[in-house]
Amino acid sequence: MKYVPDATGDRHFEGDKTVDRVGVDGLLSELDEYAVEQALQIKEKAATPDDVEVIALTVGPEQAVDAVRKALQMGADKGVHVLDDAIAGSDAIATSLVIAKAVEKIGSTDLVVCGMSSTDGSMSVVPAMLAERLELPQVTLASVIETQGDQVRIKRDSDSATDVIGATMPLVLSVTDQSGEARYPSFKGIMAAKKKPLETFSLGDLGVEADQVGLSVAWTEVQETTERPPRTQGEIVTDEDGSGAKALTDFLASKKFI
Repeated sequence: MKYVPDATGDRHFEGDKTVDRVGVDGLLSELDEYAVEQALQIKEKAATPDDVEVIALTVGPEQAVDAVRKALQMGADKGVHVLDDAIAGSDAIATSLVIAKAVEKIGSTDLVVCGMSSTDGSMSVVPAMLAERLELPQVTLASVIETQGDQVRIKRDSDSATDVIGATMPLVLSVTDQSGEARYPSFKGIMAAKKKPLETFSLGDLGVEADQVGLSVAWTEVQETTERPPRTQGEIVTDEDGSGAKALTDFLASKKFI
């Protein structure tokens, strides 16, 4: 799961042209909430749900623990937060390395569930990179997920068709925002989350060197940023003689909306 800046807040870049993730309000990425929901549903539908453990994993600054807590409140059993200052500025390649090492440290993982993308980077590549690093099959962009024992079958929708794909655990799965609305934490879930285990890993705990991550080794770079211009006053269309509809149509056409 990813801790991202709140889209309704004042998002901006820092001096090194990385997104400010500390000085702004953040939250669990909405697209990753669907991944949490599907993980919980897979547990609930299992033959012996008590034998299934859902672990919420995030990589990010100190505030990112709030994303883990949200997942615990939704129903996850345990939380893991990878926290290390050296990770700041990492691209998808380095991020996938850290996540893979964290999954390996957790051990005995049958299914790694990811969102289809993050709401800040929107790259959609980490699940595939993660599968490669873990040497696991991947079934991605699932809108429908069915499980039976160690078998997983998904439906993936495209513009022209729906693909049905099957695989055997262990594997990496990513889900879309069409997979099912994420549940809201109940009061009981919020209170129960306070007693659930939450572990913190550093890069040293994972066996990852600081020079393998961070902005200095990123394969991508933001070269220039420009502040969004302030919103200007809209144009008022009056309809005193019945010409308002035409004026509105002309305005929309000039903006290429129609």
